Amino acid sequence: MRVLIVEDDRKISSFVAKGLREAGFAVVAVNSAEDALAAFASGAFDAAVVDIMLPGMDGLSMIQKLRERKVETPILILSARRSVDDRVLGFRKGGDDYLTKPFSFSELLVRLQSLIRRAGPPGGTVPTRLEYADISMDLVSRQVTRGGRRIDLQPREFALLEYLLRHPGQALSKTMILEHVWDYDFDPQTNVVDVLVFRLRSKLERKADRKILHTIRGVGYVLREE
Repeated sequence: MRVLIVEDDRKISSFVAKGLREAGFAVVAVNSAEDALAAFASGAFDAAVVDIMLPGMDGLSMIQKLRERKVETPILILSARRSVDDRVLGFRKGGDDYLTKPFSFSELLVRLQSLIRRAGPPGGTVPTRLEYADISMDLVSRQVTRGGRRIDLQPREFALLEYLLRHPGQALSKTMILEHVWDYDFDPQTNVVDVLVFRLRSKLERKADRKILHTIRGVGYVLREE
């Protein structure tokens, strides 16, 4: 799942981003409302964490603009403002939940997962379960099965499989995987993708009667039934 963090405090942004990545999310972090609006214009997100006090346009104005544009992404407001009036205003502007600073990451994660679950079908834009062939992935409980057999995945393995499940039959290049799973927009000149694919393939195809994760030489990798 892809989450946008809009926070100008770099320590808080880094803390939240690190925790979400360890939980298996793909994270994009920006420090202004203007950059956040541009990020929404260039791609979809499953949820967003938005600070109110931002340089330039404030977070509430940004949320209002998104709602006016019919963007329905669940938004968790993160703010030092604690009064009831502030929370009410946050909801009126289009926020879906409100968490005050200081906060615990475990609470933020649970609230974010709850927002994503509630936004799932019907009425939402993103599913909370992905399925292809005999593979099933629950994006909230983070359970993965193949042919009814449970598969335990590390966070990056989970993120890679989610990416593949969202694009079955489509060849994904190493660059695309780096950008999605590691948030790299450059080639780190390592074989991290190959190693990750090898680990995921070993878990998916152990005790299975057919291959499903294939290498396309010179192109990348594809999730496809034989």
